[in-house]
Amino acid sequence: MEQPQAHSNHQHHHNNHSMTMESSHSDHQMGNDHHNQDSHDHEGMDHSMHHGNFKQKFWLSLIIAIPILLISPMMGVDLPFQFQFPGSEWLVLILATILFLYGGQPFLSGAKMEIKAKNPAMMTLISMGITVAYIYSLYAFVINQFSHHHVMDFFWELASLIVIMLLGHWIEMNGVANAGDALKKLAELLPDEVTRIKDNGEQETVSLQMVHEGDSLVVRAGDKMPTDGIIEKGSSIADESAVTGESRGVVKKVNDRVIGGSVNGDGTIQIRVTGTGESGYLAKVMEMVRKAQSEKSKLEALSDKVAKWLFYIALTVGLSAFAVWLILGDLPLALERMVTVFIIACPHALGLAIPLVVARSTSIAAKNGLLLKNRMALENGHDIDKVLLDKTGTLTEGSFAVTGAELLNEQYTITEMFQYIGALEASANHPIAKGIMSHIKEKGISFYQATEEKNLTGIGLQGIVEGKQVKIVNGKALERLDLVVDQKIIGKYQEQGNTISYLLIEDQLIGLIALGDKVKPEAKAFIASLIERKIEPVMLTGDNEEAAKNVANYLGITNFQGGLLPEDKEAIVTKLVSEEQRIAMVGDGINDAPSLARATVGIAIGAGTDVALDSADIILTNSNPEDILRFLDLAKQTRRKMVQNLWWGAGYNLIAIPLAAGILAPVGIVLSPAVGAILMSLSTVIVALNAMTLTIKK
Repeated sequence: MEQPQAHSNHQHHHNNHSMTMESSHSDHQMGNDHHNQDSHDHEGMDHSMHHGNFKQKFWLSLIIAIPILLISPMMGVDLPFQFQFPGSEWLVLILATILFLYGGQPFLSGAKMEIKAKNPAMMTLISMGITVAYIYSLYAFVINQFSHHHVMDFFWELASLIVIMLLGHWIEMNGVANAGDALKKLAELLPDEVTRIKDNGEQETVSLQMVHEGDSLVVRAGDKMPTDGIIEKGSSIADESAVTGESRGVVKKVNDRVIGGSVNGDGTIQIRVTGTGESGYLAKVMEMVRKAQSEKSKLEALSDKVAKWLFYIALTVGLSAFAVWLILGDLPLALERMVTVFIIACPHALGLAIPLVVARSTSIAAKNGLLLKNRMALENGHDIDKVLLDKTGTLTEGSFAVTGAELLNEQYTITEMFQYIGALEASANHPIAKGIMSHIKEKGISFYQATEEKNLTGIGLQGIVEGKQVKIVNGKALERLDLVVDQKIIGKYQEQGNTISYLLIEDQLIGLIALGDKVKPEAKAFIASLIERKIEPVMLTGDNEEAAKNVANYLGITNFQGGLLPEDKEAIVTKLVSEEQRIAMVGDGINDAPSLARATVGIAIGAGTDVALDSADIILTNSNPEDILRFLDLAKQTRRKMVQNLWWGAGYNLIAIPLAAGILAPVGIVLSPAVGAILMSLSTVIVALNAMTLTIKK
């Protein structure tokens, strides 16, 4: 956005990022143990199970569970609606076995993963509950069928726990959009086939996989650069905005480097391949995204932390109760007390505490222009220290466009001014001309025809239009002609980093036209709101330093950096995260993808690239930066509700577990299973009602 040295050819030699990507592609292959936030997100759940499968598992499990709930007593107490018939015990046993193996499968495999990672959490706690309930009930069934003793079974608890937990996970996964595959989208940026030049000079169409370093390829106008390379013949204006964040077309001539995935704006060029496969620019970005996703902040889900402690408490108290009651009583009594502790520790309320809040907050988010892709974002977004913002497409509109025009001579109208400008710019092929012509077409202005057109080196363009000598010049040319423009008129464009061109007819100043990457109207208020909340805004952009400085100054951002590559942005995010700062990264381009995946919370602009959208935790569907403030408010409220619900869910357990173990048995108080069941139901109702009261201010 800096003022060009020469309006001639409009070739803005701003930092022409020579993106040399070295061949040193990391051989480090990430394993499959993705301890990223998504793995906590579904609490160690089998990731192949999207919400459709959970829905099916829940409904089938519910059908199996209904007869069990109607026949079995609840913790030894017959409910009014229950009925038995000859052989009903066998039916319950068969259905409970099917339910345990089918409905309990995701929890058992989740627990296996947690234990393997030496990190027991929600899955382990649920698995302990359902396994103990099933095995003890099997033991009770055998005793009841084949001896004269009666032992209480827990088939009712087994069925209710599996169904409630499946419901909780379905609610949660149904509320959260399925994350797409960022790496797959990156691969799709490159064409499948390319035109290669053979040794005899003939052209052949080959698959991209057959291309090697040193090959010569032909890239036509509008095509994507298939690999990194160096131009051997021709020139181009490359659109690198999706890849590097540079908002302007970058002029490319012979010996200039091009990046795989960028677009050849005009003219056919021939490139010599310098990087393919693992050594190319996109491959390096893909590796960074892969690493960032797998190493993402180790912040555990709140519910996992609570479940981990409950698991250890229940295990300790249960085994202690068994030992004590074995000494004081007999084996059946000791077993019953231990099993009651394990069953009561089952997180009915805890399992719904978080999913119900997530479902509610996801619904509120959607109404406020926020698409939630990773529910951990709501837990992690409650206390952000810094918001890192990409410039192009996030704070600005992301395209080189007319930002304003001023008429400085009353002999002409603004429409006539554009008719003269259009006459000279119509045949030009560069970003400024394209921006001007796009504006003229949008306004429906029919422009004049020009003759004797020529470039004025270091000044601009000139030609004969309607019999008059017409020039479009830059600010330096205006100074040489001793023509002065009021600073009040041009100041507002300069402070946004716009390029200003002036129209002269017969050496008379007629008007000016300003072009730039227009700052979004709501951006200034958004930055002011962040500062007011004591959150530091930081601008990180692939665009040139001058453009970054102008936009940052205009918006009131003191901390900014320009000319950054994806690895530079990711290094900044990694450093801040390693310093235990809570970072929200906001971006829209491929160059933002590794940083979005690495940040505490990654927020993508809805109008951005698919790769950025897939690497992020939250998508702003309206592309409005002010929606970030709504997300921060929602995250704070969501976190508050989660903590409240966890206290209700875990608080019940903290009281019920010691009572079930018989800690007050000396004074004649032992928690009866029936009372335990009532308390369990009550805490589940409370967390459900509490979740529904979640709201944010408009």
